[in-house]
Parts: sequence; structure tokens; C-alpha cells
Amino acid sequence: MGSLVLVAGSVLAAEIPDVLKTSDGKKADSAAVWEAVRRPEILELFKAQVFGRNPVGRPATLRFEPIAADREMVGGKAIRKRVNIRYTGPGGEGCIALTAFIPKAPKPVPTFVLICNRSSEKHIDPDRLAPNPFFPAEELVARGYAALAFHNGDVDPDAHDGFTNGVHGVFQPDPKARTADSWGTIAAWAWGASRVMDWIESEPLIDRTRVAVVGHSRGGKTALWCGANDTRFALTISNDSGCGGAKLNRMDLPKSESIARINKAFPHWFCENFKQYGGREDTLPVDQHMLVALVAPRLVYVASATQDDWAGQPGEFQSCVLATPVWRLYGKKGLVGETFPAADTPLQGGCIGYHLRTGKHDLALYDWERYMDFADAHWKK
Repeated sequence: MGSLVLVAGSVLAAEIPDVLKTSDGKKADSAAVWEAVRRPEILELFKAQVFGRNPVGRPATLRFEPIAADREMVGGKAIRKRVNIRYTGPGGEGCIALTAFIPKAPKPVPTFVLICNRSSEKHIDPDRLAPNPFFPAEELVARGYAALAFHNGDVDPDAHDGFTNGVHGVFQPDPKARTADSWGTIAAWAWGASRVMDWIESEPLIDRTRVAVVGHSRGGKTALWCGANDTRFALTISNDSGCGGAKLNRMDLPKSESIARINKAFPHWFCENFKQYGGREDTLPVDQHMLVALVAPRLVYVASATQDDWAGQPGEFQSCVLATPVWRLYGKKGLVGETFPAADTPLQGGCIGYHLRTGKHDLALYDWERYMDFADAHWKK
């Protein structure tokens, strides 16, 4: 396709990879071909060139241990559970502290799982000493949703430590054994979210078929990679995820983060292979619309903010547009609306949701309300 002016002077580059075109040049023209051929190809490319490969799935050593006794909270409307998700490997033991607020209900409830990339004490706040819109447990419970959260640093520290700490050190204690496609920290955090899903499957108060994974910024990148890999999540939500998340790389957005910049600032987030594409985005065999498409035919939601040019809002939106044909293979609507929307006018008519919130780079109550609206429409019919 040729260059196309989209919004605010942004330009869509030529030669964007066709999400449906297989490696042998054929077109995936059915859901069966997508699942058997094209989806595995794309998933493999992201593992090899972007996020890296996990050396382990669900560990045989995985176990769940209560941190404290269950207690009533949120004005008696919910049960709070706190659980340590523990696992061991060649390099020792790891532990993810999970907090869950589950509304009292006559049957299992749908759930939102937050990958929290901010202070656990302040933003998850298991005792709800100061309710925080970044994790509005009270509002989620009032709408009939369980609110779960874990801190990404429990899984792996957000630091360039040579992959010696956290889950990397547990399962690959010798960093010299790493290869150019070994998993980075975002892949590790996504792995942690899947371990939370393992716990959910053991919890009778939660409906395992209606679970959303949510992340903001680096957590939004993580949520997308988690949803692409773990089909147990029925809804994947990317909030202000930007480069390496929902933002299309092949789009001229000078104010936004690039592959070169993100790898320089956070060399531990992606696999080593991803670094070669800095300033050479046109040689990357995938782009981020293909990451969004890996969630199909399940639900996905991408959100941006008006003051968050670093995340490349038009590029986040355009990934949703370009991923839409995959949902059509299933007879479903993807994104309904191909024009970049005005602020605070959500597009929620299909299986891909999108909104542009007025404000800065943040996970705000407005975002959560729109995510619950979207889940209501699809899960509470």
C-alpha cells in the first residue's frame, strides 16, 4: 500500500505486513487457515524477534498459599483474598502476591486482572486505606466484577540486571545460556499473569470464562503479549501501551517512542533480536497490528490519551483498523469505525474496542468505566 495521510499529519508507511498473507504468499481466507497456518507464523515471529521464548509454561511446582484469612471488605460487599503464587526451579523459588476482591454473588463472577506496574502498596493497597483510580476495586465490585491485581516486580524486577533476578533467575540461573531469542522481562510479566489465571481456575467464586487482563503502559504491552499467548483470557486490554504494544511501528509519528529509543532505555524488556530493528522498522517481519490480531476471535480493547503523544495514539488506533480483517474470518466485527475518533467518544460496536481519553498518560477511572461498559455489552447480554 502507498503512503496515506491519516490524522494530524501522521503518515502510514508503505509495505506494512499483511496480517492475512502467509509466508508462502497465500491469503488466509478462513478461520481454519488462520488458526492452522497464519496465526502460528505470526506468533513464532513475535517470539523470535520481539518478546523472546519462555523456557517454561505452568511449572509442575506451582502452588497457592494464603497470605491471610479471607475477610469481608468494600462495605461488606466483597470477599478479599490474598494468595502467594509460589513456584520453584533450578535457580530457587519465586512468589507472586495476588490480591483479589470478589463480590458476593449467587454464582461465579467475571473478573479483571490488573498487571500493576506501579507501587503495590499505594496502587493495589490490599487494605484499601486510600482508594486509587489506578485500581478501582470498589467500582469494579459495584459493577459485579472481581478485581484482581499483582505487582509485575514480584515476577521479575523492572531493571536491567542481566536476567539474574526474578523468574529469569529461577528458571534460567545461568545468564550465559541465554540466546538472542530468550525471553525478556515483558514476556516474564506476561508469564506471571498466566500464573494468576492458573489460580483463577482453582477459585470457584470466579467465572474462568469471563476474565480480562489489563495493563497500562509497559503493563499494556505485557497484557497484549499475555492475551496473544494465553487464550484463556477472554478480554485483553491495552491502556496507553505505545511502542512494543499497540502502536504501529511503520507510522511516521516523530513525537512517539521508537524501537531504538525503547531498547536503549529498557534493554531488558524485549529479546536481544529486537534491538536490530532500531531505525530499521521496515525490516521487522511483523508490526503491532499483528499482535492485536493474535487475540482474535476473542475481545480486545486499546485505549489512548490526548496528551500521550509518546505512545503514538494514531498508531495505536491504526493497529486496531489493520487487525480487523482477522475477526471477519470468524464472522465477527472487529473495530467498528475506521476514522480516528474525537476524544471521549468510545468505539465499542465490535470485538475490538477503542477510545481516546482526554488527559495524560495514566490509567484513569474513565478508562476503567469504558472497559466495564465493553465487558457488560459482551458478557452480560
